[in-house]
Amino acid sequence: MRKPKVDIEQLTAAVISHYGKIDHIGPVQDGMESFAFRLVISGKKYVLRVNHQAEGFEKDDFVQRHLTVAGLPVPEIEAIGLLESGIAWCLSVQAPGVTLQDLPAAYLPAVAAPLAAVMQAMAEAPLDKVTGFGPFNARGEGQYASWKAYLESICGDVTYDWRAAGKRVPMKRVRPLQEQLSIAIQGIPEVRQLVHGDFGSNNVLTDGHVITGVIDWSEAMAGDSLYDMANIFFWRTWLNCMEQQARYFETQGIDKARLDAYQLRIGLEEVYQAALAGDVDEMDWALVRCEHLAGIVR
Repeated sequence: MRKPKVDIEQLTAAVISHYGKIDHIGPVQDGMESFAFRLVISGKKYVLRVNHQAEGFEKDDFVQRHLTVAGLPVPEIEAIGLLESGIAWCLSVQAPGVTLQDLPAAYLPAVAAPLAAVMQAMAEAPLDKVTGFGPFNARGEGQYASWKAYLESICGDVTYDWRAAGKRVPMKRVRPLQEQLSIAIQGIPEVRQLVHGDFGSNNVLTDGHVITGVIDWSEAMAGDSLYDMANIFFWRTWLNCMEQQARYFETQGIDKARLDAYQLRIGLEEVYQAALAGDVDEMDWALVRCEHLAGIVR
């Protein structure tokens, strides 16, 4: 999905109508489907994000209000609104620091243990406001009856339109991966914990010593918290910050079989989404990565 086109004057006018004069505004590095600004209003620092829809912002607000626990820093959402064009905006309190992706490599080892502590806090977050498993919406409603149902959904054509994706990705390479995943998840336990869903790089903020914020909960789900660690491992060859984290977790003792199964699930999701989006380069990379994880040699 392309980033939204926004009338900046209209956007700032919407914020001013809520808070009054903006003392300062400056750009923040763009996200995949949104862009953001840093604002100062009455001496307080905020981040103003813009996206096509408000659903992701509302989900951030749901997580912050209902699922945040000690040790899990989630910035407070102060306002969500829509412009006349239908574009959504969100004003949240700015967390100090930079993303793990932007943190200088020399500082990454020092934040590995604090990151692990945040992941543990996520695993212990109460899910009494969330129903079901898998991705949940801004009201906390999960899409699946079980964790296994979510995991195996990528192998079928009920939730996923592989026929459309197959116009770009060779299904003769996808089917063996789906079959291997189906076998690998047979013994997966029905764990129900908070999962961020896109954890470990540009959605985690740090000052180089502690984790100061976990942002963008649009992919959050109820399931096995090990899924977030699997995301780190899957992307380790793509991003150095993921590689450094993976090396740390390898020393801590992990359930490799479960981790490998989750990585394959994450990879198939990436193949599917990239195929639909027409991002052939990323699709090809993710497909080769999946085949490597599955032990398929080409």
